[in-house]
Amino acid sequence: MAPIGKALIIFGLAIAVLGAIVWMGSSIPFLGRLPGDIYIRRGNFTFYFPLATCIILSIVISILFALMRR
Repeated sequence: MAPIGKALIIFGLAIAVLGAIVWMGSSIPFLGRLPGDIYIRRGNFTFYFPLATCIILSIVISILFALMRR
């Protein structure tokens, strides 16, 4: 049971850190407005998909998990 408990604690901390990043995300000036983000506005329809932001966050989270695993 010890490995499961350790995994749950790490997973909970990762979720807490991700929540803090999302909560303070508006204070990070470039987050959500990168050149690769897709933004389409036509009349009363708006489509926004932060593609570049998702890729950057995925790389950062992957690096963090790789560092925690060592």
